[in-house]
Amino acid sequence: MLPAVHVGLNLVYLVPDETGGRETYARCLIPRLAALGLRLTSFLNREAARDTSGPWHEAGEVVLVPASGRSRAQWAAGEQLLLPRLAANAGVEVLHSLANFAPAWGPFARVVTVHDLLYARHPEFLSPLMRAGTRTLLPLGVRRSDRVVAVSAASRDELTRLLGVPDDRIDVVPNGVELDPPQPTGEDELRSRLGLDRRRFALSVATHLPHKNLSALVDAAAAASPDARPLYVIAGSGTDEDGALAERARALGVEDHVRVLGRVSAADLEGLYRAAACLVVPSLYEGFGFPPVEAMARGVPVACADIPALREVAANAAVYFDPRWPEAIARAVGTLLADDDRRTRLSDAGPIRAQAFTWSAAARATVASYERALDQRRGRAFR
Repeated sequence: MLPAVHVGLNLVYLVPDETGGRETYARCLIPRLAALGLRLTSFLNREAARDTSGPWHEAGEVVLVPASGRSRAQWAAGEQLLLPRLAANAGVEVLHSLANFAPAWGPFARVVTVHDLLYARHPEFLSPLMRAGTRTLLPLGVRRSDRVVAVSAASRDELTRLLGVPDDRIDVVPNGVELDPPQPTGEDELRSRLGLDRRRFALSVATHLPHKNLSALVDAAAAASPDARPLYVIAGSGTDEDGALAERARALGVEDHVRVLGRVSAADLEGLYRAAACLVVPSLYEGFGFPPVEAMARGVPVACADIPALREVAANAAVYFDPRWPEAIARAVGTLLADDDRRTRLSDAGPIRAQAFTWSAAARATVASYERALDQRRGRAFR
């Protein structure tokens, strides 16, 4: 371990309550790194600096990078031009960039966590400006980093195949699952307030982004037999902002079988997990997949897209479907809900599988990556 080493955390990307899984990664990993005795300094944009509840404020020093995380241009400029100088002035020995992008220079060892290569695998899901910026900055940061952390073997393989990163520079460090959830909202209150009636429902938890493929759940509801349609409950940041999912449900005549909740509180989310008959994950692409692990840890049966990262995460604790076919989603969810024995088997298998994913293990493996970065930079091992 490296208790005397000064580690900087690049959080210039993080806008509280808006950054999805990469925010979860930071919020859960940072306290575990602090618990290992590292000296931590977090470099925050304006939005994150204002969020005094963030664990970065308790984990060590904080330094403001005068940029907005909501502006891609300011974020990039702050990360590439301001952050290296601020980190050097703070005496950082290792700078860990937690979300794909990293500065290309600085007199310290550099580690970057790459969650996915969405821009390369599915460029159609990004705006032309975002696609061009990512194509330039992400590979640059990866090439200039001493170590690259991949959150799954699937992501590691893509880094090697698509960016040419040697295997021996990549550390696979899976994400964890939070094992101390908040007190859940009671099921009766939740169903009444959110209009869920007493039906069994399939829960989806995702930020409303194109590759999350949430519209396929609405189409799956329409594809199911009218006398056997489950209720699909879709929760997550942005899912209700433009009304597109609800409008699609109305157009297909399944508005009574789809509830679009938007972002929900932590207590409500915990209540939804406990009340759900299953979790459904229709993503076209993932680098890891937090919701399946969260559901498995709680014994909630999982039906998810048959894509490499989700296969890796859920293994034999899920049923799989082709996310491009709403009929396949409807069939997988319908079969799961109708088969009590299968649901029981998955409920039993999920917590066992989820034990493979802990934030404490992720923190220890991340520190090992810091050690390797320092070893490469300094030419000697740290013990």
